[in-house]
Amino acid sequence: MSFLEFKNVSKSFPGVKALNEINFSVQKGIVHVLIGENGAGKSTLIKILTGVTTPDEGSEIWIDGKNAHISSPVEALNQGIVAIYQDFSLFDNLSVQENIALGLQITKERKVINWKQLKEQAKVAMQKVRLEAKPDELVANISVAKKQLVAIARALVYDVKVLIMDEPTSCLSQGEVKQLFEIIRELKEDGITIIFVSHKMEEIFEVGDVVSVLRDGQYIGSYDKDSIMVDQLIELMVGRKIIYGTYQKRKFHKSLLKVENLTKRANFKNISFKLYKGEILGFTGLVGAGRTEMVQALFGLNKPDSGSICLHGEYISINSPVDAIRNKIGYVPENRLLEGLIQTQSIKRNLNIVILKELKKGLLLSNTAKDKSAKKWMEKLAIRPIIPEMLVGKLSGGNQQRVVIAKWLAAQPEILIVDEPTNGIDVGAKEEIHRLLRQLSESGMSIIVVSSELPEVISICDRILIMKNGKIVAEMGEDVTQEMILNKAVL
Repeated sequence: MSFLEFKNVSKSFPGVKALNEINFSVQKGIVHVLIGENGAGKSTLIKILTGVTTPDEGSEIWIDGKNAHISSPVEALNQGIVAIYQDFSLFDNLSVQENIALGLQITKERKVINWKQLKEQAKVAMQKVRLEAKPDELVANISVAKKQLVAIARALVYDVKVLIMDEPTSCLSQGEVKQLFEIIRELKEDGITIIFVSHKMEEIFEVGDVVSVLRDGQYIGSYDKDSIMVDQLIELMVGRKIIYGTYQKRKFHKSLLKVENLTKRANFKNISFKLYKGEILGFTGLVGAGRTEMVQALFGLNKPDSGSICLHGEYISINSPVDAIRNKIGYVPENRLLEGLIQTQSIKRNLNIVILKELKKGLLLSNTAKDKSAKKWMEKLAIRPIIPEMLVGKLSGGNQQRVVIAKWLAAQPEILIVDEPTNGIDVGAKEEIHRLLRQLSESGMSIIVVSSELPEVISICDRILIMKNGKIVAEMGEDVTQEMILNKAVL
């Protein structure tokens, strides 16, 4: 008998049918993977299940043979449904134990917090997920991997029955992913049903049991992971075969950027490299190798202690993003939601934010110029739907990433730094982002790509620099393999 059932679940927004009569079931105590392109309806379905969004009339969710009638997030918690999102939704200014158990105290509508009970609840949950942290330590001071465990521990104090994990490995190293999967398997053994949302095929087949596919708001089907191949799943997701291009590594001779002995204590040390005009230069390595901190220094977000940066043969100082923009350097950050976009603002405002000076007519901004610029870049990068006034937070992940890239293209940079360019986006959108980066480089733009996905850096980068413990330990180009990169990054 099915434990969780979606019956005729639909959701309509003005002009958009986000979900159209979704019908499928989830068995108890398994990892049920939910996949689909960005915009397929996964997030909407999760929001309905967690009581954040109200479905259309006639939609039903059944749990353990009963109509759940989930009308609010609190009602979802009472039904044992808990979601862990990509940003974890933790409070950095509260302690580990407060993040884990304070919400439970509040949902019980207690007027006075029972701190002794809170500490005990947090302690038990921390032990279940093997979280090694001081209970009274601020969440702001712990690692990303430990924050993930705090989010899981918080779910466990609610007597969770259905645990939803949305892209849970996007910021974790390989070792941390392995530990997370071990915890997931233990939760399964305890009878907890896990809905696992991911775009990483290798993870789907390693930890999943059953895979359900959504496409354009439609339910395509559910498949036992042992009865379907990766290529078949991808084709079901996107509705077409994805053929990956093989790019010839190119040789360059005109140096544009030269970095010499760039050092920041506890971040990176003696970083030296050249970036050529029209080149895609990749930086890879394990999470924590110093890659992001290094490129943030190039954009003025992480001032180095020593070293030099030379652009067009002249030494420059980059002490702030304003300096970087003045030198025609753009930066697409790893976390587009927190650092790349203003989610509560329109697509148009996000696209124009870097070029406000160019959009002035006298002392005021020209509405005509703002509209023209926004539509131009939405069309150029195929951002859908083409509704400039739409809140950027309502776009799919792939479209949000295009907005961030378009924002910087509007500023006409010579160098574009892209940190984890396809993090959290589906395979179809990933292919389009790769094609876009290649086209930009062929037009003469120099691009620095930071990525943890080895197939990505191998397929789109002309050269690859491997970092370990804050240092560049190897450079690779032709005939590079994942094994070669891992040997340098790990050993």
